[in-house]
Amino acid sequence: MSNFWVNLYKFPRFLISVSVGFFLTTFQPIFKLLKSKRDKLLFSIIITSIIVLCYRIIQIMTDNI
Repeated sequence: MSNFWVNLYKFPRFLISVSVGFFLTTFQPIFKLLKSKRDKLLFSIIITSIIVLCYRIIQIMTDNI
């Protein structure tokens, strides 16, 4: 039973390390992409247009035009 509590105490550290590893692995290609100014501009335009598109879609779905 004491082994259970030891594993339970280790879980938060495991959860944090898995989350950080996931985000580093996911965003590393994006950080490499953002090294040139042209790619930064293209990336910001794409992200901004995605956010605006989602906002408009939700606005239209809820009849808040």
